[in-house]
Amino acid sequence: MRILSGIQPSGTPHLGNYFGMMRPAIQMQEQNGMEMLYFIADYHALTSVRDPVILRGNVRKMALDFLACGLNPEKTCFFLQSAIPAVTELTWILGTLTPVGLLERCHSYKEKKARKLPSSHGLLSYPVLMAADILLYDSDLVLAGKDQKQHLEVARDIAVKFNEAYGSVLRLPAPHIQEGMAMIPGQDGAKMSKSYGNTIEIFLAEEILRKRIMEIQTDSTPTDRPKPTAGSTILSLYRLVASPSDYQQMLDEHIHGGVGYSTFKERLFEAVWLFFKPLRKRREELTTCPEVVDQVLKKGSTHAHAIANRVIERVRSAIGLR
Repeated sequence: MRILSGIQPSGTPHLGNYFGMMRPAIQMQEQNGMEMLYFIADYHALTSVRDPVILRGNVRKMALDFLACGLNPEKTCFFLQSAIPAVTELTWILGTLTPVGLLERCHSYKEKKARKLPSSHGLLSYPVLMAADILLYDSDLVLAGKDQKQHLEVARDIAVKFNEAYGSVLRLPAPHIQEGMAMIPGQDGAKMSKSYGNTIEIFLAEEILRKRIMEIQTDSTPTDRPKPTAGSTILSLYRLVASPSDYQQMLDEHIHGGVGYSTFKERLFEAVWLFFKPLRKRREELTTCPEVVDQVLKKGSTHAHAIANRVIERVRSAIGLR
């Protein structure tokens, strides 16, 4: 059973990255009979990052952060998307079969357009590149958050179109979406995303982290009154990092009133800071050994390249390019 997942190098990982993809991916390393392929999606990052120095730095930091969070290169193939040339070739081939209307109906594209983000070809064809990522490695399951479910369905639709045209060449993967991978809210209550500028990064300095958490948007309910619980960003984030009993206490205090939002935010900060303490220590240790990151990515890219080459040769033969 081969499981695939990827993450964009859009800067220091935030709570959405960690709880949405990184932690579930790392936890799956311990399951027997699973072959894990995880990649840093640096091609995808080009839709939002234009500075090459920043992109290279983000890629490096993402690899470092993933290892610090517990990725084991002895159990997982960890590599760079751009280290596998076949992914762009397959993207073009799949694009020749992909209806434009299918891409225009994607929620992510429509949402980003609504937020007035630049509407580039790359943003529109993002699901085609994602389909190539998935189909290039004969993956059985794709680990992703609920917000990516439609893109996974698009990948399957594209694979079906290809197989209808050229025969049973591409394996159709299934989405593997865990309950813990629900949408993580940002400071404004929307999905936590670098594109929206509402993130809370996991490796921020102490005072900067506190500031980011204190900036979470809340309503004007007085301290002594009950606070809304449905859709509460504070409660949603606190549940991820606090013990069940501590979370229940905060929930009760929301329901009954008597505690202000500033107290809840301070308590959330303390829980986040404590939760990531061992990961920060591991990251500091890895920072002193930069060659470790290079070795891990090189080893992973070699393995992924071998798998990708077998698949792209099947594709070339099927479409008549061989």
